[in-house]
Parts: sequence; structure tokens; C-alpha cells
Amino acid sequence: MRTLRIHPETPQPRLISQAVQALRGGEVLAIPTDSTYAYACALDAKQAAERIRRLRDFDREHLFTLICPDLSVVAQFARVDNWQYRILRAGTPGPYTFVLRASQQVPRRVQGDKRKTVGVRVCAHPISQALVAELGEPLLACTAFLPGAEQPCTEGYEFEELHPGQLDLLVDGGETNHAPTTVVDLSEEPPQLLRAGLGDAAKLGL
Repeated sequence: MRTLRIHPETPQPRLISQAVQALRGGEVLAIPTDSTYAYACALDAKQAAERIRRLRDFDREHLFTLICPDLSVVAQFARVDNWQYRILRAGTPGPYTFVLRASQQVPRRVQGDKRKTVGVRVCAHPISQALVAELGEPLLACTAFLPGAEQPCTEGYEFEELHPGQLDLLVDGGETNHAPTTVVDLSEEPPQLLRAGLGDAAKLGL
């Protein structure tokens, strides 16, 4: 596993470019977000996505999340009506994950098999923002847990416990928050709070 130590507030463009090159090469990364660390890969990196599934040991009904640069990109990958947009706008950027009906631009392999949904978020962390801006498309991501762990990773050194080959590149941005995102299902009315996390549900009117 290689490591890039990137400043969490003012990410160095040269290092961001190196991380994006790894994403374009189909590698699996660990990146800091405004909640915890996340495993991430490029949207079209099928093998990398399967490696993340094995690392996290989750089935086909466990949704990946698309980390998007802004709401205009969210609307390309998910079906968003006016009532959903109002909630999205209240919670982005921020530590919220929203479940929405997937658009045709979302590969079937990363949708929920039964409901054809996808998780989306706009992350406020400067490193995550810089990565998706330079990549030019959403990141495919999920919360970074070590195998068998009950709490997500919040510091870069924790990934040293992984076996060789499980992770290609650690983007070490220092310590993150210690709670995962708040997850809200907006795929149908009324919206449902699926997981209470770092984001305040009251901010969304829930």
C-alpha cells in the first residue's frame, strides 16, 4: 500500500493529481471525507468495486455511494423531483447520504438489485472535493471499515492493519470525524431516516 499525505484544508494539487491518476488506473483508495474515511474507486472500475465489496464483505443489496461534486451532477445520476431537491439542497455539502432512484447513467452493478436505487452525497471535505473536481466524475465509495471492526476508520494509520493487496493507495488527510453520515431515503415519499449519523436530521426537516 502506498501513502499520499495530503493537507486536509489546502490539498496540494500535485498530490491530488497523483491520487486521481491512481483512480483512473483502476486502483482502490482510502480517502478522508467530512464524516469518516471511505474506500473509493472510479465509477467504471469494475474490478476495484468488486475488491471493495470483498473488503467490506457486503452483498448486492448494500448500496455504494456516489460522491458528487455538486447537485447538478447528482441530478445526472439520480431522479430528483422538486421536493427531493429542497432536502438535498439543505444537506449539501455535508455529512449526509441520500438514497434516490438511479438514472440510466448509473451502472446496474452498483444499484440496489430490488429497488434500482443509489446512494449519493456531496462531501464538504476539501480533499474529497478536490478529487472529484479533477476526476471529472463521481467517486464510487463506501464507509471504510477494517474487516471485523465495529467502528469505521477515522485515521490513516488504521489501514496499516489491512493485508497486502487489499488497498492500493491511502490518501492520508489526518483525523476525520468519528461518526458516519446520516442516511435518508428519498426514493419515495415520505422521506425516511435510515441511519442517524453526523448530519443533523432536523436540518433537513425530518
